[in-house]
Amino acid sequence: MANEFLDVKVIARLTLQRLIENMVFPNLIYRDFSNDFQPGKGAKIQVKKPVVLEAKDFDETNGVTAQDIKESSVEVTLDKLATVDAEWGAIAGATSIDDLNRLFIEPSAVALAEKINSDGLFLYKDIPYIAGAAGTTPASLSVIADARKALNINKVPLAGRVAVWDPEAEASLSTLDAVAHAEKSASTDALREGELGRLYSFNNFMAQGIKTHTAGTLAVGGGTTPKIVPKAIVAEGATGLTLAVTGGTSPTLTGTLVKGDILTIKGKTYTVVTGGTAASDELAVTVYPALPALAVTDVITVAASHTANLGFAPQAFAFVTRPLTLPSGVEAYVVSYNGVSMRVVKGYDIKYKKETISMDVLYGYKTMYQELAVRILG
Repeated sequence: MANEFLDVKVIARLTLQRLIENMVFPNLIYRDFSNDFQPGKGAKIQVKKPVVLEAKDFDETNGVTAQDIKESSVEVTLDKLATVDAEWGAIAGATSIDDLNRLFIEPSAVALAEKINSDGLFLYKDIPYIAGAAGTTPASLSVIADARKALNINKVPLAGRVAVWDPEAEASLSTLDAVAHAEKSASTDALREGELGRLYSFNNFMAQGIKTHTAGTLAVGGGTTPKIVPKAIVAEGATGLTLAVTGGTSPTLTGTLVKGDILTIKGKTYTVVTGGTAASDELAVTVYPALPALAVTDVITVAASHTANLGFAPQAFAFVTRPLTLPSGVEAYVVSYNGVSMRVVKGYDIKYKKETISMDVLYGYKTMYQELAVRILG
């Protein structure tokens, strides 16, 4: 007699619950979900950005000025399809729900969550605002204070701020007395394992998928004094510029800049959106945010490789999911809960004459407001 609890509907519901519990980054940011089915990876959809309003001082003389509530949309590509696939025979011998959890559901949920978390943390490349020092693991409250300062300058609301740290930074910060005894968040959700507590307006968490940014190889040569500068005057508001080199003896500019590299120009930082390779001692790039007016004497520096921890308000990033269509001719089920959808399909591989089970999640990420986040270097 077949085990009734091996029905794909039961597996889908149990696995999705575990998946949501194990996700970190998607549960800390803005989520967009609808019941519109999508055929698969690569679908492009329009997602409404969270509305941002400005609080102003009341003017007793002129009264209030109403703000227009303008909704804007961005295109998001559902370019991620996380999947776990197994032979049905490997789990068909389960004799209880506990066995099913141990053999398939729990490891599948963990694997899917790790991939989904990891993919989202690549959004660090969009963030130009920084705190901390490249190559130095955050180990003091001053780093958190600097991250807070960066968000304060950008007028980010205090409510809801979070920070996610790599394991090394988490281990270092957790030894600080102020962190060890910090008041814990009111949430008891399992997704918040590794929570460090609330400090300087941040709820702090550990995320194993935090990325290490490997900077481009851009280098100058020709003595000890060459400097990277704009090749020509740059008008205020431009996002593109060509780098050149000056000073020294027969100065040279070689190597590359890659997406996510950090440039410091006139005391402010910019992230490289489109990089390239230097040729004839020049390199054209685009950056975010828009540049101020630049002269050919303004020096440009490039940050070294670093760990990209993040501090942000939830509206900085969006996690977008849609349910996948059900294939015909096989046992399949789609389940959605709390803004996440999963499909489970039980099929037969005619080539290898094996029964298989597959579970997958279709999703995409998008940076909504760069100004609501800070990259914390480590």
